[in-house]
Amino acid sequence: MIRRAPAGFTLIELVVTVAIVGLLASVALPMMELVVQRDKEQELRLDLRQIRSAIDAYKEAVDEGRVKTSMQQTGYPPTLNVLVEGVPDQTDPDGKRMIYFLRRIPRDPMSDDPANTNDETWGKRSYASSADSPEAGDDVYDVYSLSSGVGLNGISYKDW
Repeated sequence: MIRRAPAGFTLIELVVTVAIVGLLASVALPMMELVVQRDKEQELRLDLRQIRSAIDAYKEAVDEGRVKTSMQQTGYPPTLNVLVEGVPDQTDPDGKRMIYFLRRIPRDPMSDDPANTNDETWGKRSYASSADSPEAGDDVYDVYSLSSGVGLNGISYKDW
């Protein structure tokens, strides 16, 4: 009669395997959190660039005479929603053509409040306020994140 070795694993082999898997998981979890934060920061950088480019395009259109404005206005959009809703092109003889600067207002990726609209997730700085203490006003000169967090580069998100 041929005797076979018992099939399966010993208790020590199972404990060692579970310990190795636990060690690998404890190393991978902080790396995944870092990857998620880096992705959010990259999205924040892109969103800020997109909104700021649209604000600059609006100002350029005002300077070219394509957007109607008064002498009392700075030439910057009164709200972020104007960039999405569009403005009539003053160079169109029929007055039917609209100029759009954004398809949608991106949401601040660092915002945690789902009740806020995309527009409300951004802090707005008017032309009249200083860069050190930005305040909303009659126009939107710049946007910033309302998050109190600090980026991987050591700079607060609101200062990006």
